Amino acid sequence: MPTEFISLTFNNASTELKPIPGAAIDPEYLKRYARSLDDYAFNYTLVPYGSSSFDPFTIGATIASVTKNLKVIIALRPNTLYPTVAAKALATLDQLSSGRAVVHFIAGGSDAEQAKEGDFLDKDQRYARLEEYIRILRRAWESPEPFDWEGKYYQFKQFSNDVRPVNGTIPVSVGGSSDEAYRIGGSLADIFGLWGEPLKETKQQIDRIYAESDKAGRSEKDRPRIWVTFRPIIAETDDLAWAKAHKTLDALTTHRANGLGKAPANAPAPQNVGSQRLLDIASRGEVQDRALWYPTVTATNARGASTALVGSYQTIIDSILDYVDLGAELISIRGYDNFNDAVDYGRYILPGVREVLESRASN
Repeated sequence: MPTEFISLTFNNASTELKPIPGAAIDPEYLKRYARSLDDYAFNYTLVPYGSSSFDPFTIGATIASVTKNLKVIIALRPNTLYPTVAAKALATLDQLSSGRAVVHFIAGGSDAEQAKEGDFLDKDQRYARLEEYIRILRRAWESPEPFDWEGKYYQFKQFSNDVRPVNGTIPVSVGGSSDEAYRIGGSLADIFGLWGEPLKETKQQIDRIYAESDKAGRSEKDRPRIWVTFRPIIAETDDLAWAKAHKTLDALTTHRANGLGKAPANAPAPQNVGSQRLLDIASRGEVQDRALWYPTVTATNARGASTALVGSYQTIIDSILDYVDLGAELISIRGYDNFNDAVDYGRYILPGVREVLESRASN
């Protein structure tokens, strides 16, 4: 399949550079942002989930209503919605969007965050629950007959689903960097999400995912598609991009010290393996490979996707192609000046990557 691009959904003008504490949804901003992604040929937008943030299904339906081609990825934590309800909600969105729904599962990387919504399972139990959850969704979308379920985490009798996905099923995405994430994603997912790591470490992770896919009996053509996420900081020249990067870092550091960052100034070390990996790599040096920059990781305590790519338009195009050559088919890029960065990516980065790939295909 062709290389595709993912953005992140933003509901208002608040950014990490200019945070607006407690900002509400700005419906016109959301619609304008979504239409811009559609206009600049992004393929997907991820609607994130947090225990204190907005409902992704409502936002996803709004995005679908104002776009034509953009696929909507709903981030979902299994503890927040019973799987039979989720199956119908996702299929409803899929029908409303003419087959543009995708689901990205978050098993839960923080005990404290999970506990905020009443989830007290440990990490291994959360992944076991996720495995069961995905199997129920698949069955609910595909079964022509009512069925029972008697699992460890879910039990029900004679569930019947009249709400079918447009194409028979909905793509399922899983992310993570733990052994259980690799196992479940490799065996069950259509897409596997990774944060931006150096090429060597990314290749190692892809190999782990593929090994679990092979172990589960999946063919090479049926392996999960690999999704890698970056925070590009771009400009016309490398020098201008690096000047912009250091201004961005100053803002992130200042906001965190003033309690306006993604993580509190005194936040403990992150619990999830992915963030721990990013911080470990950051300790080895600021720049990895061609343009992968890690001070943004330490400035945010590796809270979420936080590795930057820094450089001119051509440097970033070349850097993304390095990951495409490793096997990444889905490239997620989002910046720090949310709307303007998305427009710049759409004008300078997406066309450049696609032009190279089209040229390769025709030779």
